Amino acid sequence: MNDIRTYSMLISLPSFEERYEYLKLIGSVGQATFGFDRYLNQEFYRSYEWKRLRNQIIIRDNSCDLAFPGHEINSTIIIHHMNPIAPEDIINQTEWLLNPEFLVCVSMRTHNAIHYGDKSQLQILPPERTPHDTCPWKKV
Repeated sequence: MNDIRTYSMLISLPSFEERYEYLKLIGSVGQATFGFDRYLNQEFYRSYEWKRLRNQIIIRDNSCDLAFPGHEINSTIIIHHMNPIAPEDIINQTEWLLNPEFLVCVSMRTHNAIHYGDKSQLQILPPERTPHDTCPWKKV
């Protein structure tokens, strides 16, 4: 892989949108990733090692989408491999699988946006309100 994405780099980015852009893959709907080898990743995601690590990542990221404070995930939390994995990674137990430096919490919407390059899927928080922001003639 040429562009290795890391958690350390991700959390150094100051905005949610920048973190999304850093992870965006621009895939296509229905593109096969594991194909007939799908049983491999399903078996891996049911393993004790994965479940234990998954809980550690959720705690580390405070259940926040892209580990961004204020973007708490109130539904299913997905632990996203920032660098796509392949069947060979599971068979050979490569460093990509269980290294927290390559994992981050995401919501289902963010996960889809990352894989399909569709920013409209992101749940962007409304801007912070300030006193008199509905009265343009009043100064703060």
